[in-house]
Amino acid sequence: MSETTPNLALPLVMPAQAQKHVPVNESLLRLDALVQAQAQSRSLAVQPGDPGDGQCWLIPAGASGDDWTAMTAGSLAIWRDGFWSEVTPKSGWRVHVLDEARDVVFGGSAWHLAGADTVLAESPGGAKTRAILIADTVTGLTGASVVTAITIPARSIVFCVSVRTDEAITGASSFDCGIAGETSKFGGSLGISEGASNLGVIGPTAFYSDTPIVLTANGGSFAGGSVSLAIHAWMPVAPD
Repeated sequence: MSETTPNLALPLVMPAQAQKHVPVNESLLRLDALVQAQAQSRSLAVQPGDPGDGQCWLIPAGASGDDWTAMTAGSLAIWRDGFWSEVTPKSGWRVHVLDEARDVVFGGSAWHLAGADTVLAESPGGAKTRAILIADTVTGLTGASVVTAITIPARSIVFCVSVRTDEAITGASSFDCGIAGETSKFGGSLGISEGASNLGVIGPTAFYSDTPIVLTANGGSFAGGSVSLAIHAWMPVAPD
């Protein structure tokens, strides 16, 4: 018999076990952190010095601190009873990030913004065909380029990335929308005036790793403005 549950690794009480309150309390504390999960941040790189009991962070790459250094990027770090507890997420877990005021979903290797998700077809064995739409607004544009938080999920097939200028962009004469190494993949020399929009339609393209959308300024660096972005994609799901 397993000593933990298969999905959340909750400790089980074993036959004739002494101090049965220990695994029961451990299970309740883990449920308290993971059910309706909230994270303070997913960008804090330095372990906080005075966390509140029950508070949680998503560990970013390169995190530092006596305990965080040994943790895996993408895991949940939960402070409770004076110690850090690390929980490894599974694909599909959703967490609300408080300092961003939005939900993120774990894609198996990284967290990305949650979006609309429609199952178009499903087999008796659990295989699915999903249509996904992931949208976000990028504000306070600054610098020569901006690596946005909106990310193409791994193993998705993208048809389009649409963009709309919500607040007039300053500092640049136009901008490109793409990814690292292909800065205008979803549109080049896009309009900076409020209301300008573009549908960056491409031939269906598979992405094998989480890939952020990048905005690149033309004719100068970004000095302000905001845009709304949306990823229009299809994602297959293997049978259970």
